[in-house]
Amino acid sequence: MLQRTRNGRVNTVLVAGGAGFVGSHLCDALLARGDRVICVDSYITGSEDNVRPLINHPKFRLIEKDICHLKSLDEPVNQIYNLACAASPPQYQADPVHTMMTCVAGTGNLLSLAEQYRASFLQASTSEVYGDPVQHPQTEDYRGNVNCTGPRACYDEGKRAAEALCFDMLRAGRADARVARIFNTYGPRMQPSDGRIISNLLVQTLSGAPLTIYGSGDQTRSFCFVSDLVSGLVALMDVDPNPGVPVNLGNPGEFTINQLVDIVMTIVPSASAVVHKPLPQDDPQRRRPDISRAKELLGWQPTVSLAEGLRLTADWFTASMRPDGRYDSAQIARRSSLLRPAKAGGTSLRA
Repeated sequence: MLQRTRNGRVNTVLVAGGAGFVGSHLCDALLARGDRVICVDSYITGSEDNVRPLINHPKFRLIEKDICHLKSLDEPVNQIYNLACAASPPQYQADPVHTMMTCVAGTGNLLSLAEQYRASFLQASTSEVYGDPVQHPQTEDYRGNVNCTGPRACYDEGKRAAEALCFDMLRAGRADARVARIFNTYGPRMQPSDGRIISNLLVQTLSGAPLTIYGSGDQTRSFCFVSDLVSGLVALMDVDPNPGVPVNLGNPGEFTINQLVDIVMTIVPSASAVVHKPLPQDDPQRRRPDISRAKELLGWQPTVSLAEGLRLTADWFTASMRPDGRYDSAQIARRSSLLRPAKAGGTSLRA
């Protein structure tokens, strides 16, 4: 007998991108509350190491598949989370055409499955839909300032197109689609080489390498710890009725990159020098979410401070580091297994 939710439905959840940084934490949270989880991932940026401790869990199933080619499932689902897209600039710019197709064709495939199974659908969108914003902080009503032909357009415009597709399906009554606009998120299981500012700084500090700051370091970001983000995603998926509007999920605390460097070096003392490099094209100067809508509709707000989250993340990177200062995937898998115990009886499928 499958677990039933409080509204009486069997809760089988498809998590696209479930072997990624955020996706694997989401799989953990869903399993912890008793849901069945089908994880779909192509491993282009995700890693089987992130979900290896779950392979034998009785309510976990793993499918290796690119959502651009996912046309059908062999069992119904009640909820679909779409987190399947590279999220850091070096990763999504490595194959920009595939990034765009993942956002558009892949999201279209998942929405078709949501329509077929009458499943609730949550699209993991991004603060990048606001581009280099003129409005600050960013509210969901702000339409953004995006360069539609620049090197970041494959992701920025891809996510904007995915949002449009979600709301078209919702207005047509074809899918119960919800959209979360995710701001910078960090925590354990980040890839050491993903190119994001927090992973860059922690890896450089721990290995004694120079700390890289792009531009002056006066540009700002807001950083949300991964457990806070996951609770927001679940709240948005489960809220009834469907809000029918995008919802910002992020931490409204705003820090300059220079301030972030100071905090990192307080947590992980280092004599490393700071090296400045040119700011990438179209890199936003300011980023801070207005989360009034999430507070009102979901009763959600983040609880983990930046200092606390950085300590937890630094501890995880430290435990995953080899004596030579590099990172070992087996070490990362072992560290992940400490974060979530596995149970016996699951299945894995490659397709």
